[in-house]
Amino acid sequence: MTDTTPISLRLLFWQFLMIGSTTFGGFMALISVLQNVFVEKRRLLTQDEMLDAISLATLLPGPIAVNVVAYVGHRLRGAAGAVVSMFAVILPSFLMVVALSVVYFRFGEIPAVDHAFAGLLPAVTAIIVATVWNLGRKTLKGGIELGLALTAAALLLLVGGFYVTLAIIAGAGLIGRSAFLDRAELPLSAPPLALSWVNLAFGLAGLGALILLFLFEPNWIDRNSSAQLAITFSGISLLLFGGGFVFIPLIQTIVVDGLHWVSQSDFAAGIALGQITPGPILLSAAFIGYKVQGLWGALVATVAIFTPSAIVMITAARMMARIKSSQPVQAALKGIRAAVIGMIFAAAVVIAQTVAPHWLSVVIFATGLLALLWFRVDAVWIIPAAGLLGLWFY
Repeated sequence: MTDTTPISLRLLFWQFLMIGSTTFGGFMALISVLQNVFVEKRRLLTQDEMLDAISLATLLPGPIAVNVVAYVGHRLRGAAGAVVSMFAVILPSFLMVVALSVVYFRFGEIPAVDHAFAGLLPAVTAIIVATVWNLGRKTLKGGIELGLALTAAALLLLVGGFYVTLAIIAGAGLIGRSAFLDRAELPLSAPPLALSWVNLAFGLAGLGALILLFLFEPNWIDRNSSAQLAITFSGISLLLFGGGFVFIPLIQTIVVDGLHWVSQSDFAAGIALGQITPGPILLSAAFIGYKVQGLWGALVATVAIFTPSAIVMITAARMMARIKSSQPVQAALKGIRAAVIGMIFAAAVVIAQTVAPHWLSVVIFATGLLALLWFRVDAVWIIPAAGLLGLWFY
């Protein structure tokens, strides 16, 4: 049962600020921490709502983790909650990327963080495995659900890729609709749409205009201007699917080969900064923006890469209640939720393969898993502790 007491915007800000300051390891690590904090610990969301958020974010354009954050914030406190949550979760990483960008462009090197990062990876693996366990024991209640989860994990690990991800979700939805239709709850009367059709039309027109500006670059815009930064990263946000690592080749083509904003070596350094700081890898946009227009450029690029796709996510979230009033949709979502659990497990396996073969890695993983599942320790404390252990012992 969820807690129906509304969370204050101030508490929401501090909760996401803490998550954004400590969550290393990519989008699935951040999603796993959200599951731990808002579903398992605070009980502000149900696990079905979290799985719906992940499913939507996977299908829609933009960075998956920040889109899930926008969904959670909107679900808890409406549009203001979405804005506060996104701002708080991005702020720590943004400040770190900008600070490291200053060091890099002034001195030509990045401070060593390998030892701390080596400690973080087994902790991140433990958090994701704990998430799979907590979700799976409540959702995978039959052979069909378990089969969907295992199939999704196997396909991602053996084949992988964005189109495989889309095929998994579509296939799981079709199987769920066929297998669970007779078990779905009777549809309620459809709630009113949470936004007017006029607002929806204006919003879609605005997002469409951003895409057109990106695809057909106006000659009168200076290539090194903040307007060009905004258009470029907004277009990338709206046109690419599948998470941060899918974005890297296109961003490289545009900012290195096309606009010549950074060199190939600078681009590689920017991607490295996105990986070694908490939060989403797409904060590498701040590094590129800083190179073009200093601190203002870093801010413009960061806002542009996250905001347009978040608007799409929030719009979809506001329509979700109406969509879910359909009995066939409820059945399809049941299949999709099972597949999403398998996808999360696949992410844990991929991260585990990068963990250093060291006795401390085993200790950190086992201790983290025990702390999460047995002692119910907040995930946001596990990661910094693991980083300190890495600094001391690796």
